[in-house]
Amino acid sequence: MDEILASETLSALGNAKRLQVFRLLVQAGHDGLTVGEIQSQLGIPASTLAHHLSALVKTDLVLQDKHGREVVCTAKYETLDLVFTFVKDQCCVGVEPLGQVG
Repeated sequence: MDEILASETLSALGNAKRLQVFRLLVQAGHDGLTVGEIQSQLGIPASTLAHHLSALVKTDLVLQDKHGREVVCTAKYETLDLVFTFVKDQCCVGVEPLGQVG
């Protein structure tokens, strides 16, 4: 993962409604929830929910599968793990000093 992809992914979670949607999907586990179930749980209008889901799908945080007439959404834990590993991978290695001021 690179900085641009990590920043886009974290940015998608930086919206309060998208974070609510993602956390709900994490709570739902590997079975996920239908779009209608997400809408019922969070009380988000359909068009607004579609916008937020689109941003989460675009950043690979949510997977959508069509089952007949329903769309089931699941959290992609792998992407979340990659982002946080990227953020933490240089933990405590130290920072190179900048040049002397003067």
